[in-house]
Amino acid sequence: MRMFSLVLCSLLAAVPAFALDLNEMQEIALSNREIVKRYMINKEQSQKDVRIARSGYLPSADLSYQVNMLDEESLTESRENSTAYGAISWNLFNGFRDKYQIESAELLTDFEELQLQGLKQDIQVDVALSYLNVYERQANLKVAEKNFETLEKIYQDAQNRLDVGLIDRNELLRFKVDLDNSDLTVEAARAGVVKSLNLLSRIIGRPVAFDQLAFTEFAEKPPQKELERNMAVMLAEKSELLALEKLAAASQKQENVERSDYYPKVDLVGSYRNYDNDIINQRGDIGDDEFRAQLNLSLNLYRGGAKAASLARARLETLGLQYDLQELRDSLTTELRNLHVDFAVSMRNIEVALSSIEQAEENLRITRLKYNEGLQRESDLLDAVANLSRAQYNYVAVLQAAFSNHFRIKRQIEAF
Repeated sequence: MRMFSLVLCSLLAAVPAFALDLNEMQEIALSNREIVKRYMINKEQSQKDVRIARSGYLPSADLSYQVNMLDEESLTESRENSTAYGAISWNLFNGFRDKYQIESAELLTDFEELQLQGLKQDIQVDVALSYLNVYERQANLKVAEKNFETLEKIYQDAQNRLDVGLIDRNELLRFKVDLDNSDLTVEAARAGVVKSLNLLSRIIGRPVAFDQLAFTEFAEKPPQKELERNMAVMLAEKSELLALEKLAAASQKQENVERSDYYPKVDLVGSYRNYDNDIINQRGDIGDDEFRAQLNLSLNLYRGGAKAASLARARLETLGLQYDLQELRDSLTTELRNLHVDFAVSMRNIEVALSSIEQAEENLRITRLKYNEGLQRESDLLDAVANLSRAQYNYVAVLQAAFSNHFRIKRQIEAF
């Protein structure tokens, strides 16, 4: 653990005084990203659908005004006449259609809420992985810079040795080739840091400067994982699973909505009708008022097979969603198992990488001493430098893999 901390500190710059941590960047992303606002609109629309579905329990009021102009009068109707009409109707029974439509709409509202929750988790893991990518690029830059510094010192020492005739020019050129190659690697690493910062800024939704990042989240190795516990949490709380379950339940309610067409419909209607023999009602000399209360009972006997087909289609939709749910459950279970396998391997590899750095540093120290005594060739010294650089790059890679798997597991169990 001590070695881990020493190596990590050597790869990170000084912690800025006013730094953004991972949680703060995630909150910024959730407040700035337009896609979150879009999903919030979807949720509000589904809430309006619930209000629309509940309107079936309330009465409906209608007004109408009709003007008639005939080519000639009849015994029962003047050439010009008008009718004012008002009615209040209330559905008393329609095969429980309203009940199941409300329940379906409420389930779809829950579905949109879970979709929003899943999106927020996705954004947070994207921020975490992008932040990790910046750390990885910066750590690789540090390794490249250290490698360049080491080769530069060796090259300067080789120039001094050339001046006193201890080595020939061909040996110096071999050091120069490796030094130039290291310089190119440093420049490529700097560009990688800039590009990773640009990507992080895009995901957060605002510009981020490197001096705002502290990387304190990577000061310690990620905690160990328990597969069985995480599996149980995922199956119980994963938003995508819960959302699909809500969608399947809403589809079952839609089956009952379609089944309501086989039941009778009962409506209570109260209406007022006023007939006048003028196009302006109440201005003529003949008027007729009518108040009427009606209880209407209707039952559709046949609709060309549409009722049976609609019900069968709703059943198939429910069945299809159940298949989708099982497929998603199986896929997520497999993915979580594989993430735990990768996490365990990467945690083991951290210890191996740390040991490799120690050995490579000691190898470089001994090789430099032997080279200075003329007991090692320049190729041996360059190999020792390359081995140390490779060991440091490997450490950065395995640490990145460990934290990447850590963040992905947290996403699987909705832990952000």
